[in-house]
Amino acid sequence: MLRDKVLRIAAVLLSTVVLGACGSVTKTPEKATVPPPVPPEQLTDVVLKVGDQKGNQRSLLAAANLLDTPYRIEWSTFTSGPPLLEAVAAGAVDVGGVGNTPPLFAAAAGSPISIVSAAKQDPVSDAVLVPQDSPLRLPADLRGKRIGVAKGSSAHGNLLNILSEAEIPIDEVDIAFMQPAEAYSAFSQGQIDAWAVWDPYTAQAELQANARVLVDGRGTSNGYSFEVASNKALEDPAKNAAIADFVVRLAKAQHYNATHPEERAKVWTEETGVPIEVTRLAAERRHQVPVPMDQALVDSEQQLVDAFVEARVIPTKFRFEDFVDRRYEQQVVTAR
Repeated sequence: MLRDKVLRIAAVLLSTVVLGACGSVTKTPEKATVPPPVPPEQLTDVVLKVGDQKGNQRSLLAAANLLDTPYRIEWSTFTSGPPLLEAVAAGAVDVGGVGNTPPLFAAAAGSPISIVSAAKQDPVSDAVLVPQDSPLRLPADLRGKRIGVAKGSSAHGNLLNILSEAEIPIDEVDIAFMQPAEAYSAFSQGQIDAWAVWDPYTAQAELQANARVLVDGRGTSNGYSFEVASNKALEDPAKNAAIADFVVRLAKAQHYNATHPEERAKVWTEETGVPIEVTRLAAERRHQVPVPMDQALVDSEQQLVDAFVEARVIPTKFRFEDFVDRRYEQQVVTAR
């Protein structure tokens, strides 16, 4: 049963993720109010603070020629989703993109955030990597090995799913919490046996660090990613209008990338300095499609939440639905 599987995953998480305020219960958060609309011509003085990871969203928008906004974007780059959401919660960032796992822990902590749009992709690049000459051939071979991963990231959740599927208890692996740059160095120097990560890091390791995919996220990850905004920004009329414009532009850019991966790869390289062969591989398989935040999405995320709470991994009880804000949804899913 899916729920039994999730409970096993939660038991693994219990051994690896530590959160404060054990036993507390999250009150139903107050939804961010929807301010009156603001026309684009009144956004010229707005600075929208956007959190990005490895130039992902900026390159998407630039490749699709969608960076000419009526407001100014102030970009901040993060190595993974958890620190990005910490910045959103603190008000240092207005909106940013993350994978399927970080919002659960931010919500459990009662962060003043809302999930404002969603996308879905084939999680083929969410992978556990090993060296090309590694004797490891199956997920079951991870038993007793040292595995690098960014704590609280979507790769962390995917790794724990994979270990659960392989029926490997968490105390029979050595999980080393590392941000991608540190993990890449450790992997290249043979200091870890495997590395759980996502594109473009997956592509970089495959092409430059002699990495081989041991197992990917197909069958263990739901493939969702989210745009998450601070409630303070959503309640500000001008910033709310800017975020509405931004998420629609992002949806259009995601569609563009699906049919123009080479153009996106070139811009991604220009923006980040990552070699073109890496960005090309990542762009070719990172086909995110904007999706509605419908019941199927909510149920998929809620199954994880409920199991984590039951296993006391997430100590606070909450509904994923309570952190979903659909004010932009129709605009996002119809954007082309």
